[in-house]
Amino acid sequence: MKKTKFALFFGNRGFMPERLITEARKDMVQAVEKAGYDYLIMDETATRYGAVETRKEGKIYANWLEEHKGEFDGVILCMPIFIDENGAITALENAGVPILMQAYPDEIGKMGFESRRDAYCGKFSVTDVFEQYKVPFTVFTPHVVHPLSEQFKENLNDFASVCRVVKGMKNFNVGCIGARTTAFKTVRYDEMTAQRYGINIESFDLSELIYKVQNMSDTEPSVKERVEILKNYSNFSSVPHKNLYNLAKVSVVIDQYIEDYDLDAITLRCWNEMEQILHVCPCVVLGELNDRGIVASCEMDLCSAITMRAMNLASQKPTTCLDWNNNYGDEKDKVILFHCGPVPQSLMTEKGTVTDHKMIAKLNPGTGWGSNEGRIKAFPMTFSNCRMEDGKLIIYASEGEFTEDQIENGYFGCGGVAHIPNLEDKLLKLARNGFKHHTTIGVGHMKKVLEEAFRYYLHYEVTQID
Repeated sequence: MKKTKFALFFGNRGFMPERLITEARKDMVQAVEKAGYDYLIMDETATRYGAVETRKEGKIYANWLEEHKGEFDGVILCMPIFIDENGAITALENAGVPILMQAYPDEIGKMGFESRRDAYCGKFSVTDVFEQYKVPFTVFTPHVVHPLSEQFKENLNDFASVCRVVKGMKNFNVGCIGARTTAFKTVRYDEMTAQRYGINIESFDLSELIYKVQNMSDTEPSVKERVEILKNYSNFSSVPHKNLYNLAKVSVVIDQYIEDYDLDAITLRCWNEMEQILHVCPCVVLGELNDRGIVASCEMDLCSAITMRAMNLASQKPTTCLDWNNNYGDEKDKVILFHCGPVPQSLMTEKGTVTDHKMIAKLNPGTGWGSNEGRIKAFPMTFSNCRMEDGKLIIYASEGEFTEDQIENGYFGCGGVAHIPNLEDKLLKLARNGFKHHTTIGVGHMKKVLEEAFRYYLHYEVTQID
């Protein structure tokens, strides 16, 4: 996996102690390397001390950034001292990537003129001017922080996540395979709104996928290879030969779409034509895609694919789409989140079992093979989803955790018990703001990171439900 790379910027102001800049260049390189990221740093001889003070030096830095355009994911604006904001804005006005504002703390006992930094105050000078110029930037707590501290390492990890989300969401391709299921107006979306936010949609007719599957031989190497992959992925011991091979063929065809159209994510009309014609339910195929890092949502829910991709970029771990499905007894802050079986295997307590989808089997047994049943394991999680209205993409993010609470064996599909503080209030806000019965789940607490990327860089409209 390619490392996130930062361009390093150091500010200056002539009457402040210059040795602090030299130290900062060493500190920041060490901090970035120790955290596991790559960096670009302008040569120390390009400007005075390799830092930027004047507009002329700002232009030198801006030209250097332009020479390296596409090589870096974000900029760390380091303030070792109270820097000159004119040089900083000139240098970074057109950076085009997230910018992290970092300011050094002063130390008690080192407050004399030769060592005092005043970056605490100077940080406001820089952020004020960037706000005036409408150049987006990122600020985290604490207000001042040393690059070699654990607090800054946490900031750096969060900023790397912001950079990945912004880079990955500004322009990406989603494959929409099939039309919206007639009964599900909840998953409506607007292609033109999506495009305004850099989300390009490629549409495919489900009949084409079915045709390709029906005309694919069991003996094709790609099919035989995919059969083995699926059998290793989950427990297919009860799945009839024909249904297993049809699931493998569906997986191969989707992979062809991904390859041919350079898709970053897909969403799929998963019922009921596949069940009626191919006698499969593609849940396990979607879970396997998500475990491979290719975002895949079910029920033609494009909005869920959008938030799944954002959380996948932030956490670099699989995500999934679930229903707000059941209360958990009388526990008001707990809910059973569930779906038929598209949950990635890596998010489950153990290897799942592929079954004949019980809702489908009730009316037509043997036609719904592909639901990957099991339980969701305990982990801290973020949940998010969005909707489109009047040309706007409106989104929410909040946090909770999956618990080890048990769900009875008779409960079909793949579910888990989630503890979400103040759940009832949040559900009211979701209902009042027109959000759907789906939410999407990512591993870890990412609300701060997601809202930073959504609000300041991607310009989504963020709805607070906390």
